[in-house]
Order: sequence, then structure tokens, then C-alpha cells
Amino acid sequence: MAAVTLARAYQHSFDTHPYITLAVAGGCLNALGDCVAQVSERTVARKDDEFKRYEFTRTLRFFCYGFVISPFLGRWNTFLESRFPLHKLGFRRVQATSPEFSRNLRTLRTRRNGSGGWAEEAQLLSTPGNAGKQRVSWAALTKRVAADQLIMAPIGLVLFIGSMGMMEGRTPRQIKEKYRDMYHEALVANWKVWPLAQLINFRFMPLPYRVPFSQTCGVFWTLYLSMLNAREDDQQDMRTILREEEQDWKRDAQGRIREHETQNPKIL
Repeated sequence: MAAVTLARAYQHSFDTHPYITLAVAGGCLNALGDCVAQVSERTVARKDDEFKRYEFTRTLRFFCYGFVISPFLGRWNTFLESRFPLHKLGFRRVQATSPEFSRNLRTLRTRRNGSGGWAEEAQLLSTPGNAGKQRVSWAALTKRVAADQLIMAPIGLVLFIGSMGMMEGRTPRQIKEKYRDMYHEALVANWKVWPLAQLINFRFMPLPYRVPFSQTCGVFWTLYLSMLNAREDDQQDMRTILREEEQDWKRDAQGRIREHETQNPKIL
């Protein structure tokens, strides 16, 4: 019962404020993924590992990323829906008094019939009630998944790595290192997991629920990205410490050399 109430509340919010609804839902689900990641990291950590406090700022960064990217994903899904329709919708004659007419009417037009009178035709929406009676275009479904994985997936990873680096205050050099170390690995992992999930999403989920569905499945994907990003952050911090120690050693060595040369000048 609670799930039905929540679904109705979400549908009403989506109907009135679609982009705000997608932004809040996406941000919350992304934050949930990072929360699960941090709890998992602390759970599986070895006893001799350094204890890590829960980083609320890290969860906030994931919320901000989900909040900003989700409306764009909603527009992307709308584009795929119109560009690769799964059901061919055409005008056909229906009875104006039929339940199907009042429930699924999209547009109404009139035309002159053969006897000189006027006939009404209606274009019906593709809804769960009538979509099941129509043949699904698997070619269009395949194109949707291919476009999503070949266009949006690489772009999404570029945005994720870059935005996380900037929100963490990384230098351009460190962000470049993130791309070098993370991008290929994450993209290959994406192509192993998401095509099947998006196939189910595009085939069975109504348009308003596609972004929340993918982000619900993406809780585990966010878990993976969060742990991958945290691992890269630790490696970058270690490299930074090593570079600073190396620079300190070089400065100390140069100071000793200058001091030695001052105390023991060369005799010409």
C-alpha cells in the first residue's frame, strides 16, 4: 500500500514538475549509492587498515551530480522515445463513446468520407493496455540501447569523472590522471552491465519511470563508481605525498650542496 501511495505521489509530482522530480529522485538515489559504498568499505576493511570516518561531503557530491544530470537523462529518454518508437501509432477509426477512446485519445481529426459526410478518427496512445496488442519493433529497441551505450554512456562518464574531480578540488593535472586511470576501466565495466538493464528499461518501463528505474539499478553501479573513485583518490593522495617528499629531499640536498660549497670554496 505504501509503495502504491509513493508511486502515485511520484507520478503526480512528475506530471506537474517533471525536471525537479527527476532531479530530486536522481540526487537521492545517487546519494544512497555512495552511502552503501561507504558502509561497505568500512564493513570489508581489514582490522589493520586505518579507520575511516563517514564522509558526508562525499555523499553530498554524489547527490549534486545526480541532481544535475537527471533532468538531462530525462530529456535524453524523451528523445529516444520519439526517435525510435517501439510501436507504430496511426490514425484509425474508433467509437467516440468507447472506453478506449476516452482513455487513450491523443489527437482527434475529422475528414470527409466517401459519402460526403464527416468521419472522426483518433490516434491512440501507446499505453500498457493497448501496447501489448501491438508488435514491438526490436530493431528500434536495439537502436535505443545502442544509442544509449555508444553516445550517452561515454559522455556520462566524462561528466562524472570531471565533475567529481572539480568538486573535490583537484588540480587539472590530477583530473587528467583520473581520466587516464578510471575512464577505460569504468567504460568497459559499463558495457558489461548496462545494455541488459537498459533493454529491460526501454522495453517495459513507462517514460516517467525510466530515469528512476535506471538509477535504482544504478545504486550498485554508483557503489562501483564510488569505490573506484575513492581508490583513485587514495592513489592520487599517495602520489602527491611522494612528490612532496621527493621535492623536500631535493631541496634539502641542494641546500646541503650549497652549504658545502660555501664552507669549502674551490681554490683557483
